[in-house]
Amino acid sequence: MRLTSQRLAALVVVGCLALSAVATLAAPSGPPVRIGSTLALTGPLSPTATIHKIVGEIYVDQLNKKNGLNGRPVEWVLLDDQSKPDQARALYERLITVDKVDLLIGPYATANILAAMATAQRYQKILIHHTFGIPNLAKYEMHFPTWAIGPDPGKTFPNLLYDALAASGRPPKTIAVVTSKFPSVLFMSVGARDVAVQRGMNVVLFLEFEFGNREFTPLATRIKEANPDFVWVGAIGTDGNMLLDALKKIDYAPRGHFYLYPSPGPLVQAPEAKFGLAATIFEEHPPFTTNPVAAEFVKAYHERAAKAGLPYQVAETQAAASYVAWQLLDAAVTTTKSLDDKVLGQWLKRNRVDTIIGRVRFDGPNNYGDDLSKIKQVQDGKWVTVWPKEWAAPGARLLTPGSR
Repeated sequence: MRLTSQRLAALVVVGCLALSAVATLAAPSGPPVRIGSTLALTGPLSPTATIHKIVGEIYVDQLNKKNGLNGRPVEWVLLDDQSKPDQARALYERLITVDKVDLLIGPYATANILAAMATAQRYQKILIHHTFGIPNLAKYEMHFPTWAIGPDPGKTFPNLLYDALAASGRPPKTIAVVTSKFPSVLFMSVGARDVAVQRGMNVVLFLEFEFGNREFTPLATRIKEANPDFVWVGAIGTDGNMLLDALKKIDYAPRGHFYLYPSPGPLVQAPEAKFGLAATIFEEHPPFTTNPVAAEFVKAYHERAAKAGLPYQVAETQAAASYVAWQLLDAAVTTTKSLDDKVLGQWLKRNRVDTIIGRVRFDGPNNYGDDLSKIKQVQDGKWVTVWPKEWAAPGARLLTPGSR
């Protein structure tokens, strides 16, 4: 009886300690770790930036329900850059000098990230960011991109797309390239044109339009006149939707079409977007969601997007890129137990990080590693990954009009 009582007492002590540990993990304490960033909460980039806002809120809540960062609660100081690079530059200056944030996460879209990067460099702050599209412009040694497109996406990504089209059995012979002048979009579209020529395709049209353009009828008319086998659209945000609307009005449907960085919900929900292709690094289907962290993220995103009233509540490439930025920050701070920018930067340069899009590294040119891009397609009103084959949704393949 005495031995049994001693064992019971020991179990009670162990149980109390375990409950105490859980309580400690659930209640970070002390001054908050303040993480500063901007997003395009207004302006032409806001439909996609809203996704990044929701993801940041999810991750901060997850951190604070556990142990915060190194036992301290996390506070996200988020400002609206209005889709303007000059505004982003000024606000990152404010975050560093006035708000005195501990760490930074970049804004949405290349032009704004480049502006924020210049400010981070001036103050030698680490900048983790999620949607930068021109790697050769990123010269700062302490920037870390989670848009894992490799150091030369102007070549690698168009080749990935054209390989997918070739594998479909209906490779295009003629192509039209229509692109926004938004910096990263134009950069990638010029690459798409040049690679098409190298691969023996006839580029029958190359058109540029101003970022923020709302009048697509003249562009649609030129596309109809050229009548290419395939249209590359250097789209960002809802550009693709507006172009498709203009094409519909003149009774023309492209035989094959691709949209670079579309707002995912509006495009996939447009009937005219059937068989449309786009770039991706993550979609909410296997094999991506076999990762339990990814599956948990998808569930949390659905709940938060529904609460926010988003018309499209699917976690995809934009949401994933944003989540990975927070994963990187979390991994670096937790492993080094430091908030020192140089310590964190050195750790990220030397280590690969497991994320929901795969293992990312930063030891290549301009801190870029592997190109983890994939191709997705609108099929039955949903985005599904179709290329490379090992990342395709179960049973999915690239379809073209007339496919069976």
